[in-house]
Amino acid sequence: MLLDRINNPKQLKRLPFEKLEILAEEIRRFLVKSIADTGGHLASNLGVVELTLAMHRVFDSPKDKIIWDVGHQSYIHKIITGRKDRFDSLRKLDGLSGFPKTAESDHDAFGTGHSSTAISAALGMATARDLRCKPDCTKKEKIIAVVGDGSITGGLAYEGLNNAGRSDTDLIVILNDNQMSICENVGAISRHLNDIRTGSFYLGAKQGVRSILDKLPVMGPILSGGLESAKDAIKKYLLLHGVLFEEMGFRYFGPVDGHNIPALVNILRGVKQIKGPVLVHVLTKKGKGYNSAEDAPTRFHGIGAFNINTGKPTATCNGPTYTDVFSKALMTQAEQDKKIVAITAAMSSGTGLEPFREQFPERFFDVGIAEGHAVTFAAGLAKGGLKPVFAVYASFLQRAYDQVLHDVALQNLPVVFAIDRAGLVGEDGETHQGIYDLAYLSHIPNMIILAPRDGTELESMLGFALSYNGPVALRYPRDTACKTEITSPISYGQSETVAKGENIALVSVGTMNKTAIAAAALLRNEGINPSIYNARFIKPLDMSLVNALVEYDAVYVLEDAARIGGYGSRLLEAMAVGKKTLPYFHIFAFPDIFIEAGGREELISRYKLDEKSIAEYIIKWAKPTPKEV
Repeated sequence: MLLDRINNPKQLKRLPFEKLEILAEEIRRFLVKSIADTGGHLASNLGVVELTLAMHRVFDSPKDKIIWDVGHQSYIHKIITGRKDRFDSLRKLDGLSGFPKTAESDHDAFGTGHSSTAISAALGMATARDLRCKPDCTKKEKIIAVVGDGSITGGLAYEGLNNAGRSDTDLIVILNDNQMSICENVGAISRHLNDIRTGSFYLGAKQGVRSILDKLPVMGPILSGGLESAKDAIKKYLLLHGVLFEEMGFRYFGPVDGHNIPALVNILRGVKQIKGPVLVHVLTKKGKGYNSAEDAPTRFHGIGAFNINTGKPTATCNGPTYTDVFSKALMTQAEQDKKIVAITAAMSSGTGLEPFREQFPERFFDVGIAEGHAVTFAAGLAKGGLKPVFAVYASFLQRAYDQVLHDVALQNLPVVFAIDRAGLVGEDGETHQGIYDLAYLSHIPNMIILAPRDGTELESMLGFALSYNGPVALRYPRDTACKTEITSPISYGQSETVAKGENIALVSVGTMNKTAIAAAALLRNEGINPSIYNARFIKPLDMSLVNALVEYDAVYVLEDAARIGGYGSRLLEAMAVGKKTLPYFHIFAFPDIFIEAGGREELISRYKLDEKSIAEYIIKWAKPTPKEV
């Protein structure tokens, strides 16, 4: 196989040009087989095989810097840059990251994981290069940002474009246009790019385009991805109301067929010689080469292990997830209350809002990859008398912190934040772990925060949140959701007593209640009978619980969040007010580091948040050996 001979970009450059298409097909087969075993982002990577080969054929990584926006489409880049033999460890504990990671390879120029960041990062790196290389910049490295048409809908991408376009910095932006983000793209920018694809453009100003084409004669037939004439290329190039990217200061080339390697190589060689900011518009097909992924690109955007022949998952879920429970509960509430509206930032499938979209299309809003806008948009809806629910992953809501604080909480508006993937998300690693939400929300005035211990509580808490006249954050994990009988209704600021014991108290946040109950069972085997409390409300604190806890000999808090700024630290602060002495206090939570990729249970065990580790720790305190005393 040709792929066996490629372990770095230099070997790729030496491969006969006519062999590149064969290599592309081998890479596709390798990807499908590998991701079928490990899970990962498949459809997006299948779409950029030829583009990645062309970039590494033309540019000289790691000297030239390739920055992947989001980075979930960088698998081929990893394969080419010496990590093929470790691909079976992708997204596993201590294995390859599913995103670019500077600590993993010099070829990963910038760490990414969230969208719309690449242009800003690339401009910063290009500016640093220019300042560093003066006065002789004749051999300076190239900086390339690869941005998807979904990512470019994010506001940060346009801030980067605006800043880069008014500079004279040599910078290449490759717009990978596959008409998809995770779900189908929405909004004016998506519509605008579709106009470029379909050729509905103003026909004037031909001379300006002609002058650009004349400077790159070998590229003329290529620019439009196989259009019949230069006239058609001009039509494709011009926008109905002006030249968007040109007006922003970029030299625009395209669209070019993203699966035509000769076309890609020629255009990249051409733009490599151009001074100043350049944007190359490349058309690709998400999922290309694997029928199941082509037919269902959203499902194969991020997928677990699957059967190659059928495309169906090999793992089975033992019940509904918290996302499923939220989805059904929201539908029930919306049937009864027409003021309820739902918002997503290009994540309707992942957050469980697809059924809502189908049943209540006029009350469903997908704002694209624009979390900050989503929050302020929700604030406007609330100010207009509606009850907006913004369903969002915990790691993505942090991108809208100022809007949560300033536009929602400051005005005490009734917006519900349905925070999915709170706590560990496992295989997506550092950039996606949802463990910081409690810290960045708890100190915001007017904000109410709840965490259900199971699916039944999630349903009840959603009902509470929709009835509350102010902002409410409801956090729940990426996990299956048990259904139980709720022992007491959800009342403002009140915790739940799960079991009454003596001397020792276990206080759990959300789904860590299951761990607390299991740890308590192990402790009882050792003659230790702890009380168990379910916090329910992270904010406000239940002051009756605070007063009760100071009477125990030891208090242990269990939370699936960062230790600093979490529930436990706030609880300890409240217990310490006016007290000369306090119980022994310990917080079982995540330390002050970025939590790596790995299976959820593996990470829980590594950071000693499993019931066995917790019980062992408590036993050592309750029954110290003579040496420990």
